[in-house]
Amino acid sequence: QVQVLESGGGSVQPGGSLRLSCAAGRAFSGLTMAWFRQPPGKDREFVAAIKRQNYGTAYADSLKGRFTISRDNAKGTLYLQMNNLKPEDTAVYYCAATNRGLITSSLRRETEYEYWGQGTQVTVSS
Repeated sequence: QVQVLESGGGSVQPGGSLRLSCAAGRAFSGLTMAWFRQPPGKDREFVAAIKRQNYGTAYADSLKGRFTISRDNAKGTLYLQMNNLKPEDTAVYYCAATNRGLITSSLRRETEYEYWGQGTQVTVSS
């Protein structure tokens, strides 16, 4: 069992930045990790993912250039740096993990991840 815990959400004005963190316990370097988000009234959607051992990343096309996913295997922590935030980025952000290695085309699928955090709210508003 992998415990996943997000932190770092909050309220920010348009154009601002936030960094989300996700702690995922032991054997972190062997986990494939991802961020998903669920905007109000919408389905959950893929944000970004990073392969285990930091072997590669994937992003939602619409978020490339503004969001950066990274991991610190020594600290057992996943990050999502979000810059130039827009009101449409308002959502509950979820951290997800799997202890399987995924090919790049599978990184975006919710069903590939069996461990999920409770989510952290990000609100972008003036």
